[in-house]
Amino acid sequence: MTGSKRPLVVLPDPILRQVSKPVERIDDETRRLASDMLATMYDAPGIGLAAIQIAEPLRLITIDLAKEDDEPDPHVFVNPKIVARGDEPGTYEEGCLSIPDYFAEVERPATVAVEYLDLEGDMQVIEADGLMATCLQHEVDHLDGVLFIDHISRLKRDMVVKKFRKLAKERGGTRLL
Repeated sequence: MTGSKRPLVVLPDPILRQVSKPVERIDDETRRLASDMLATMYDAPGIGLAAIQIAEPLRLITIDLAKEDDEPDPHVFVNPKIVARGDEPGTYEEGCLSIPDYFAEVERPATVAVEYLDLEGDMQVIEADGLMATCLQHEVDHLDGVLFIDHISRLKRDMVVKKFRKLAKERGGTRLL
């Protein structure tokens, strides 16, 4: 099933601060949403997307870390939950499709374990490190209404929010088309 690109929600849209609800059952509608999320993520282009970023407040994320010349390697996580975090920190320059063209160094645990359901409804656990660990934490944060800019200094965060409020005012809304 090939998905359809959906509009992205951008800062300062308040929906980004909403806590997403668990997916009640995995059905064709859930799979269609995941497919749309992947299409939207690839089109952006990005490496991760939470359903809330396309105005669907559900605990669903997609990730694909494949390089541009590699075969796509999409991952879909339904109701992901971080069950363990490593003690060692890792730092990556993060960006976000909902905060376009802004990047900042963010320190997070270098390793995580995440429980989730796959699209067949089977419980899975992934133990991740490096970029996958960072991406999982970034996207799970979205499900809890947390943005990567919440992990940087208040001064930088306030400057970013102010910039995006001004841009939203200029274009008369907060959603991209």
